[in-house]
Amino acid sequence: MKEKELERLTKLKEIEKELYNRGFQNICGIDEAGRGPLAGPVVVAGVIMPKDSMIEGVNDSKKISEKKREKLYDKIIEEAISYSVAIIGQDIIDEINILNATKRGVTEVVDGLDIKPDLIVVDALTNINTRGIPYDPIIKGDAKCYNIAAASILAKVTRDRIMRQWDEIYPQYGFASHKGYGTAKHISAIKEYGLCPIHRRTFTKKFG
Repeated sequence: MKEKELERLTKLKEIEKELYNRGFQNICGIDEAGRGPLAGPVVVAGVIMPKDSMIEGVNDSKKISEKKREKLYDKIIEEAISYSVAIIGQDIIDEINILNATKRGVTEVVDGLDIKPDLIVVDALTNINTRGIPYDPIIKGDAKCYNIAAASILAKVTRDRIMRQWDEIYPQYGFASHKGYGTAKHISAIKEYGLCPIHRRTFTKKFG
């Protein structure tokens, strides 16, 4: 590993280092992908990485190419002490709103971990049900905290794979390229073809 990358990862782990020094052992990072799109689920992921984990390239998923994220996904899963992913579909998002759907995903992730963490670090969310486990909301946590960054990669890769599968069923919308986000191409397709079953009705009222 190059010195520059080692420095970057060391900085990304400063929050964890402080928490380890305070006596926490298993720290779970939680992040989501897909709060903003017009279609598809929101995916929440949680991961407990080993204390000495230093996977080259781990960063906020938005700063990494799709190809690189796929490779990092495998490395993170291989190295993780425990990980969990929750998929909350568009019907639930429409029913309880995106914020509450994301919070539900956090609780499902906590329930899915096979090791109970001492502490959860989460990207900016508050008022969440973590089953009594203390949590620390960190603004822009996916860019500041190693475990949250790792979780952001798991969430993003999982969601992208789901959207690529939907693209095969509804190719006219271009889900494989924009992943359901409100690009000009996507909005144009909605206007031409109408809404499909995976569109979020509460997000597409002005188009559908």
